[in-house]
Amino acid sequence: MSLARNEQFYSRLPANHISLGELLTEEHLFYNVPESWHVVVTDIRNSTGAVAGGMHETVNLIATGSIVSVLNIAFKAGITVPFFFGGDGATFIVPPLIADAAMRALAVFRKNTKENFELDLRIGIVAVSEIYAKEFELKLSKLRVSGAFSIPVILGDGLYCAEKLIKGEHYRFDYEPNPEDELDLSGMQCRWDKIGPPELNQEVVTLLVIVPAGKKQAALFAKVMEHVDGIYGPYPRRQPISVARLIWRTTFKKMEMEMRVREGSTSILGLAASWIAWLFGYVYFRTSHGRNYLNSLVEMSDTLVIDGKINTVITGTPEQRAQLQNALDVMEAAREIHYGLHVSSESVMSCYVHDLKDGHIHFIDGAEGGYTKAAGMLKQKLRNAGV
Repeated sequence: MSLARNEQFYSRLPANHISLGELLTEEHLFYNVPESWHVVVTDIRNSTGAVAGGMHETVNLIATGSIVSVLNIAFKAGITVPFFFGGDGATFIVPPLIADAAMRALAVFRKNTKENFELDLRIGIVAVSEIYAKEFELKLSKLRVSGAFSIPVILGDGLYCAEKLIKGEHYRFDYEPNPEDELDLSGMQCRWDKIGPPELNQEVVTLLVIVPAGKKQAALFAKVMEHVDGIYGPYPRRQPISVARLIWRTTFKKMEMEMRVREGSTSILGLAASWIAWLFGYVYFRTSHGRNYLNSLVEMSDTLVIDGKINTVITGTPEQRAQLQNALDVMEAAREIHYGLHVSSESVMSCYVHDLKDGHIHFIDGAEGGYTKAAGMLKQKLRNAGV
């Protein structure tokens, strides 16, 4: 593969406009990630404690900031990279052209996070070639979930392998921030209030599902998604975000937190600029262009992540959730899957807005730390099972 084609590997992947369940059964639509690429992982240490201490919005915003820092580097390089939001961190697969720049920016972000919030953002990088050398798979496809929004889909335990290496006691972190290292978090926003489900009798469910080693991951993921689709309906119907429930609201405290994440400090001028931007948004969303943006915002909300496990935020009734839990319990009893979930009355959203037309992505989590609490439930199950 030529250098140019290698850097554009993900950009060149076709976006499959079929259901996720269908995609997972079509192995020929998945491609091995190039050996020269790298997996980058960010993760807040003891995020469970931070969420329990009421810092769930800060945790989400820091996870979003780590994504924005890498996406801005990729954008400047003319590269599209797959990334996966996890509530308290993120994972990226990046080509060698931007790997070093991404890690240096994240090192600055890690320092700012520690100084401003006393949270330790773990960051690390593993070569895909090392993952393959340890006989793990890392296969990638692309799924179009709406007219303008596609997501990466991973099969194999390659990202799990990278995470274990980075969290291991022998992992050596070689990146420390230098004065010349730049951090660009432009486009990061956190101006929306907590978002209630589309219907009053609904709830928000944050779900994590993994398949035990040695099981047929693709087939079992497809089986889980068949249950989700059958109970909750197709992707648009179970979307927890709706235009009618969006509220453009902020406070000086929220603006200050966003500025501290983005710039490492606050200033009167910065807060004034943020307040002016908020007022602009308040007016803009009442125009025809603004209403079009809100419709595309719903389409481009990141509520389904497949990174070697299923991560999704969905909305429905308590009765639907009971049906889903019964189906998942049967699969778990058969040792086909392990799962964790968290139920809340709202979802939270943080955003990356590169432009107002089609350059924006919105990261969704269940309120009160949905992904983190679902992960806590899953980890407890794994401990009880001796895994």
